Amino acid sequence: MNSLRELTFHYKRPIAILFILSVITAAALIFQGYFLVSAVESVFLKQVNFSGIIWVLIGLLAALLLRTITSYANSHIGVKMAADVKANYRKALLHKFRDTPIKQSAQGQSGGKISILLDSIDEMDSYFSEYIPQLIQTSIIPLVILVIVFTQHVNTGLIMIITAPFIPIFMIIIGMRTKKKSEEQQEKMTAFAGHFLDTLQGLTTLKLFSRAKDKQDALERSSLNFRDATMEILKVAFMSSFMLELISMLSIGLVALELAIQMIIYERVTFFTAFFILVLVPEFYSFLKQLGSSFHNGRTSMGAANKVIAALEEKDQPVQWGDQMLSSNKMPPTIDLDTVSFEYGEGQFSLNQISTNLPKYGQIAIVGRSGSGKTTLLHLIAGLLPASNGKITLNGTPLTHYRERDWFDQLSYISQHPYIFSGTIAENIALGGDPNSSRAEIERAAEAAGVAEMVQSLEEGYDTPIGEGGRGLSGGEMQRLAIARAFLKQPAIILFDEPTTGLDLYTEGILQQSIKQLGKDATVITVAHRLHTIKHADKILFLEDGILIAEGTHQRLIDHIPEYRQMVTVQQGGKAE
Repeated sequence: MNSLRELTFHYKRPIAILFILSVITAAALIFQGYFLVSAVESVFLKQVNFSGIIWVLIGLLAALLLRTITSYANSHIGVKMAADVKANYRKALLHKFRDTPIKQSAQGQSGGKISILLDSIDEMDSYFSEYIPQLIQTSIIPLVILVIVFTQHVNTGLIMIITAPFIPIFMIIIGMRTKKKSEEQQEKMTAFAGHFLDTLQGLTTLKLFSRAKDKQDALERSSLNFRDATMEILKVAFMSSFMLELISMLSIGLVALELAIQMIIYERVTFFTAFFILVLVPEFYSFLKQLGSSFHNGRTSMGAANKVIAALEEKDQPVQWGDQMLSSNKMPPTIDLDTVSFEYGEGQFSLNQISTNLPKYGQIAIVGRSGSGKTTLLHLIAGLLPASNGKITLNGTPLTHYRERDWFDQLSYISQHPYIFSGTIAENIALGGDPNSSRAEIERAAEAAGVAEMVQSLEEGYDTPIGEGGRGLSGGEMQRLAIARAFLKQPAIILFDEPTTGLDLYTEGILQQSIKQLGKDATVITVAHRLHTIKHADKILFLEDGILIAEGTHQRLIDHIPEYRQMVTVQQGGKAE
């Protein structure tokens, strides 16, 4: 993603319009001063009556109106540019978060990501809505005023040239400080948002371990750090405003003093010229001063933009999908893995040279000790992680040649901890199928998953609201809701990641029966460790440290693979079957 400066050049048409509006504003300002001075001179010095200056007043009114219109148009264009930039950055971040592989998306704090997506991008607004329009105005209007002043009185023009540079010099010094402080503030705001959301999500755990007070103190410290960083930026802003006002006031005072001496003592300047210059000079310094304030906001925006761009440029390994259509007849494809490898990073876990065939309608189990790569292999098959080497094919065609949506339309993935969204039970089940699924279809899916009896016992039935993350449901109930999603979807391939871990035997029995029924019309691939879950599988893939040690039926592995036999023996309490 481009920096804010580079991004500005993409808006050539709005920038061109801003330049034109600035020229018109400069002309309106000059005419406004001319007509105002003419009216005052005519009335107070030449004793002209009201009817004699009517056209001067009309000209003054027209200049004021024109200046108001151009000022509004200038602001409107800046706001539109800012809105467009923020929308584009938010879309880019959302796409980034959407495409980030599952392992990397789980890293970091959710609150920090939300802070970048909302707060940091909002901080970028002032660069386009204030700084850029003001920069263009200041590059034109003060220059036009300076030229007009030089045509009226050279000495005043020289004073303006000498004093004007103090404002941009001060802006640069303050701006460098502001950007650094802004980046610090963004860091602390992100940290505070992350801590806050983590605390809310883990409040029950903190209470159970009597650590809520410790977390409260840590959250307070994070909040105070953010407050201090914000106050530092405000201190710089107030100091900046004070110094800009002081420089402007002293500069205008010097001009006024010089004009007074020239007009009263030396009588080299007329009243009209002196008054006209005194009307224009404050405008000259006003635009420079406004640029100073906008520059402060612009540097703050740059600090926020750096945070957003860093998030966008964070290295990841997204799966690259193709545009080939995958048949939607719900017929399970034959899946082949050809020397598939995956690495999380240098020095981290890797899956090495996995080659196997997963037949259609097969019951496949992936087993191995903790950390052997079972879930990683399941994520590769699901298309959630990209293979570093090798390829996965469906009926001979590489998986990544197909369209992403076509593949996921035929796939159901049920993890150890399926996510249940805040909403009703019916809405959570409907998530698995067509958006237009009927209530009858949802109820049939719930019945097939063994959750219908529980739902019917609730006062509001399928319209019972569920808390975020499945609050209010047991682990078994959440798993059954996930199974109900699969029954509603009727996928061709079902992936289970140890779905019965931590469940009681009764609930596990219900789930096993549901899984068996689902497997009648689909290929089922299960990461499992319990013997009764894997012993009847058509094929078992046995992993050890990221390597496929062996594959085959349970009995074959028992007979020929000592490591597998040892694993089963340990699980069976010393007796292998």
